[in-house]
Amino acid sequence: MATEVKRTFDILERYLQEFPRKDALGGKNSADWYVYSTAEYVEKSHQFALGLMALGLKKGDKVATVTTNRPEWNFADMGIAMTGMVHVPIYPTISEEEYSYILEHAEIKLLIVGDRKLHEKISPIAARLPEISHIYSFEEIEDCDNYEDILKLGETHRKELGAQLEQIKKGIDPDDLATIIYTSGTTGVPKGVMLTHTNLVSNFVAHSYMHNLGKDHHVISFLPLCHVYERSVNYHFQYKGMGVYYVGNLGQIVSAIKEIKPYMFNSVPRLLERVYDGFVSKGNELKGIKKVIYFWAMKLTRHFEYNKKYNIFLKLRIKLADKLIYSKWREALGGNIVYLVSGGAALQPRIARVFGMAGMLNLEGYGLTETSPVISVNNPNTKSMKIGTVGEILPNVELKFGDDGEILVKGPGVMTGYYKAPDLTAEVIDEDGWFHTGDIGILEEGKFLKITDRKKEMFKLSAGKYIAPQMIENKLKASFFIEQVMVIGAGEKFASALISPNFVYLHDWCSQRKIHFIDNKDLIQKTEVLAQLHREVATINKKLGEHEEIKRFRLVSDEWTPQTGELSPTLKLKRNYVAAQYKTIIDEIYSVSKVQPGGKFRLPKISLNFDIVEFIRRLKL
Repeated sequence: MATEVKRTFDILERYLQEFPRKDALGGKNSADWYVYSTAEYVEKSHQFALGLMALGLKKGDKVATVTTNRPEWNFADMGIAMTGMVHVPIYPTISEEEYSYILEHAEIKLLIVGDRKLHEKISPIAARLPEISHIYSFEEIEDCDNYEDILKLGETHRKELGAQLEQIKKGIDPDDLATIIYTSGTTGVPKGVMLTHTNLVSNFVAHSYMHNLGKDHHVISFLPLCHVYERSVNYHFQYKGMGVYYVGNLGQIVSAIKEIKPYMFNSVPRLLERVYDGFVSKGNELKGIKKVIYFWAMKLTRHFEYNKKYNIFLKLRIKLADKLIYSKWREALGGNIVYLVSGGAALQPRIARVFGMAGMLNLEGYGLTETSPVISVNNPNTKSMKIGTVGEILPNVELKFGDDGEILVKGPGVMTGYYKAPDLTAEVIDEDGWFHTGDIGILEEGKFLKITDRKKEMFKLSAGKYIAPQMIENKLKASFFIEQVMVIGAGEKFASALISPNFVYLHDWCSQRKIHFIDNKDLIQKTEVLAQLHREVATINKKLGEHEEIKRFRLVSDEWTPQTGELSPTLKLKRNYVAAQYKTIIDEIYSVSKVQPGGKFRLPKISLNFDIVEFIRRLKL
């Protein structure tokens, strides 16, 4: 009889009884991989729970972790859960102000950091908060207790506290609070999303049925476990008996994939686009007939659709391309990849087609922290998959659309509310229990959900026409030359854009054309670069409505990242920050559209979308 999972820590018993393995969890130290068996995982989780109890913590107390991915995170997570305490995982890349706010707002009692750098950053903040009684570190560092001290303390007090722990475990209700996850947010202070065991379990059990991988397979995990997306799929992997290898250093992802040879991993579109760019760059390095064959095979991927039946001639071409090219792509990703899960933002259809034709199906999905998180996902088990959509709605989720097209959902995964913020909770969960996602969407073919934009990000031009910036931005980011973009123009006559180019690709492009530049500031002023970007924007404009067209744009020399502030930790655009950062440029874009002395100024329609005023200025006429 299968072990029933109602609380997150019930996974442990299921894992041990039904899928025991030597490599349940894996990690990497400075040089080598190491693993924990299922039995060790279960034992250390219980030791951690007993250690927390020995330190005097009680059910309902909040324990925070701030770390990159590592297998030991699971000991803390399960130990916290089985004592009825509340796990508050925090991003290791946020600002000191955000750390201070979250640690105080959540009333953290005990804090575990990942390494020396995080300890140096956060310990002064923690010292100002009397609620925090202990700080530990996962890595061995001076002047800080190690997490293994908690394990040892737990083992020492096993006889004294063991029976009490079992009673606490039995008394934990599935509807008890399991975690508070602070949304990174793109505006304002972070909000603490309260999720129960039922929220989390109902969700990961539902999406675990989307594929047939299980106890004979292993995966890698490198997206932040502090985010509900990776955390939920982490539970999902363990629920299915898969071995999970954790990568904490993002610079080691490529080598980890080659060494571990995973069958599946979670990703975000930006990473998959980087891999795709790598495929393109590899082709550009080839010469003669090899280069011709390479790009013939790449062009062939445009025919890929899920569940499509190809004619005999196309089948033969695909088979040849697979032998010559696609097999090399699979080998570059370890050789075992069956599925790539993608979420967090829209994936360009061409990326899904390239991976799909190479035998690596992309399971693109959609959800929010507030929904634990998955609402919909492309499902190979039911053959319900469509490129350009986020798949079918999970079986235990109800979905409908508001009058304005907003996606509204109900189900066991919907949060209980925002911590200490009933007013904010009431803004998103209505009287009938529907959660308002803030996303605009449609159903294609009556069942495939497609996200078209964020409700709050839509804006009006001065003529009253609505602009859905995210939709336009996604189309622009399909260009090899564009890494990030922000569409602007609220209250103005026309839409414009700030573009942060794909500098890796652009450097290679310039090298091939012998275009010399000093740095990125110099690069974005090169006539050839500007002309190419105008062509890219013009191509996209042909696919947009007239009022949606990007009439003007400016290139910026900065790469937008979470570290520099333009993106959130989940790689969402922080529009207010970007607007403030580039206010001078935005003012300049729209200042030239004002009425000029001596008559009216009309924005010209020209194929390359050149700003005619700037063009005349450059010619010095």
